[in-house]
Amino acid sequence: MLTVHHLQNSQSERIPWLCEELEIPYDLKLYERDPILAPASLKALTPMQASPVITDEETDPDFVLSESGAIVEYIIHKYGSGRLALPPSHPDYADYLHWFHFANGNLQPAMSGLFRVAVTDVDPEHPIYNLAANAVRKVLAHVEQRVGEATWLAGDEFTAADVMNFWSLTGMRVFTPLDLSGYPNILTYMERIANRKAYKVAMEKGDRGRESCLGGPPPKVFAGLGKTYTIFL
Repeated sequence: MLTVHHLQNSQSERIPWLCEELEIPYDLKLYERDPILAPASLKALTPMQASPVITDEETDPDFVLSESGAIVEYIIHKYGSGRLALPPSHPDYADYLHWFHFANGNLQPAMSGLFRVAVTDVDPEHPIYNLAANAVRKVLAHVEQRVGEATWLAGDEFTAADVMNFWSLTGMRVFTPLDLSGYPNILTYMERIANRKAYKVAMEKGDRGRESCLGGPPPKVFAGLGKTYTIFL
């Protein structure tokens, strides 16, 4: 049985959501933040001490895989018959590759970088703050343009590229509380995903009761930090 070890309110939401989209069986094990990072029981699973993590007894009783991109590809090709990935023969293959890797190559690092700067109370006029804020402006502008010209990130088809990027626009905003009101195409795109049955089911199973981060105004700052701060773009 495939087991998904999911740290709640984290990018590991990609994995149960993917399983729901592919309609494959999985066991979901939930972990709460302690208070910000993963608890010791989840940290013990991998050297990086973070989620997401999967174990797969069908492959090997000792099988453990981390890194969300690797997990997504593993599940798609081992259990999903390649569904939600585009093959090299597909006309949108290059776009699929770009956006699949954009999530952890640009979007999430930019959001995380601004979070780290803001939470340390760096003056918004400081060059380091401006550098972090500019990185976020750039990635959001890129996404805004793309979802204004295409229904999904890879093109006309919903793919794993959408699964990979979405949490950075939603749950990550609890840590980097951006107001997306100035990005109408992103908001429309987020609404399309929020209405997908598989996404709703995955959120109900893994993150029930989590504050909604689907609208334009920023959500509340994550309470586990014990402080409040404002993001300036």
